[in-house]
Amino acid sequence: MYEKAVMVPNPETPNRAIVIDPELCKGCGQCVEVCRSDVMVPGPGKRQPPIVLYPDECWFCGCCVSHCPVAGAIRVEYPLHQKVGWKRKETGEYFRVGMKDPPPANPRPPVGERAGRPESRREA
Repeated sequence: MYEKAVMVPNPETPNRAIVIDPELCKGCGQCVEVCRSDVMVPGPGKRQPPIVLYPDECWFCGCCVSHCPVAGAIRVEYPLHQKVGWKRKETGEYFRVGMKDPPPANPRPPVGERAGRPESRREA
């Protein structure tokens, strides 16, 4: 029989939540420690990248990316419905849902026919 148990990731799913670059990853395990949903486990050996065991359980919070000491070693692949982006006309800046430093709220009041009318007075 086998004397050693080995963990392997689930087969590739359409929801490939976390992508780790083995060339850049130092195997420090900080991403494993901060993961809120315990998606990853430490690599099989010292200084090896972690294994993503449960990609379908990922919350896409980005904690693993923000705590990684090496930029680009780990990234989150957001589902298509979360890849919403927009561009500010005045400055040309690009933004997306879930970004680290979101832009400030729009200071302009809403315009249009229903602006300023309370919901209870709305006509059917």
